[in-house]
Amino acid sequence: MAVAIPYVRAIDIEYGRVDRISPLVRRVTANNPSPFTYKGTGTYIVGRGEVAVIDPGPLDRMHLAALQRALAGERIAHILITHTHNDHSPLARALKERLGGRTFGYGPHGSGKALEGVIVEEGGDMEFAPDVAVKDGALVVGQGYTFECVYTPGHTSNHMCYALREEKALFTGDHVMGWSTTVIVPPDGDMRAYMASLHKLAAREDRALLPTHGPPITDPKPFLAALIAHREEREAQIIECLQDGIARIPDMVARIYADVDPRLHPAAALSVLAHLLKLISEGRVVSEGAATLSARYTLI
Repeated sequence: MAVAIPYVRAIDIEYGRVDRISPLVRRVTANNPSPFTYKGTGTYIVGRGEVAVIDPGPLDRMHLAALQRALAGERIAHILITHTHNDHSPLARALKERLGGRTFGYGPHGSGKALEGVIVEEGGDMEFAPDVAVKDGALVVGQGYTFECVYTPGHTSNHMCYALREEKALFTGDHVMGWSTTVIVPPDGDMRAYMASLHKLAAREDRALLPTHGPPITDPKPFLAALIAHREEREAQIIECLQDGIARIPDMVARIYADVDPRLHPAAALSVLAHLLKLISEGRVVSEGAATLSARYTLI
């Protein structure tokens, strides 16, 4: 009979403090709160003695010092990167120089779109390249821990989740967050891929989801179902706008996100664009000219 792992359900953030999440998992949160990072980037440490570090975080000397204190007397074997946004991977190089280990990830920023000839925005960590490039289903094995790599493109094209087999916990990076929905920014972000990845996770039997931002999710099935339903509702609202003759993204945002802080409307506009690109790829919508934030859209 499987033993239930007692994951914490919330984290009372204190920057630099080591929070025990489960028997094998600790977390140190960086002091980089924002509307997009919540309380900050949560760097996970897995194992004892010889450990894995997941998402070292932003290039911040105070967070580096906190990780060094947390890892005193231990050795890093693996540095796992979920994706290459600037709040996740940049500290990997400095951490590796000081405490060792090899970096693992799907590939450089935009690598999941490279074969399609897509040039991605330079808003990510353009300098990162993993020591070991991992694909879906690959195993990363350490002393007392085993990770299965679960490829989840959508938020970025190189987004990888990591399933800790010993505790049936999935480290979800930004694919699933514990406090908000995920922002999808084209061209590297892809709503169609994101939805497929959500359904992929919904079919799994993980006992907990451990996001980089926000608290652990201890009941994954209904949480994932709610995320999928939310995205489907947004898509229905966009279609309803088009049916009502609202053809431009700024006008759709004003209607759909009327109750949302206006400071978040630019991010909402990018999410609407991602939905429209998905609808275009499915042959349900067309744009006048290139599909951009300022284009006009119509239903087919």
